[in-house]
Amino acid sequence: MAKSKTTFETVTPTPAFPDFTKMDFTKIQADFGKWFGDYTKTFANGKAGLFDFEGVVAAQKKNFEVLTAANQAAFEGVKAVAQRQAEIARKEVEEFGKVAKELVEPASAEEKLVKQAELTKAGFEQAVANVREITDLVQKSNTEVASLIQGRFVAQIDEVKAVLAKAAKK
Repeated sequence: MAKSKTTFETVTPTPAFPDFTKMDFTKIQADFGKWFGDYTKTFANGKAGLFDFEGVVAAQKKNFEVLTAANQAAFEGVKAVAQRQAEIARKEVEEFGKVAKELVEPASAEEKLVKQAELTKAGFEQAVANVREITDLVQKSNTEVASLIQGRFVAQIDEVKAVLAKAAKK
């Protein structure tokens, strides 16, 4: 079997770096100077023609205010849910005491089974009503928070469009 030879002449090297010997640095420097000159004109007299720093600060202030309001609304929602859950738990403990007394009263086995079925049905219906109420509280809170954030987002998009339109007129 013939052994194949690999020589440097047959392998074409792939350059890892650009060939700097063939670059026109004068043109690169001229292009950079032109770009940098255009860039410095943008900030003439300490103000950016295309970039409104005061507008950005005002927008960020509005964003912070809306974020604060959204956090407050979320906190109030959590607080309302926690308070209502505590009220429901307290009421259920009181109900459990009444039910326990009713179930230990002397009665026939059939009467106790009927009473248990009635209490179970009433308890289940109350539990479903409680879950619905808590869900409604959470949904109301989430809707309020989402509405605040969505309103600010839409307003900010309108502000950006206005800034871009103003810059396009210049």
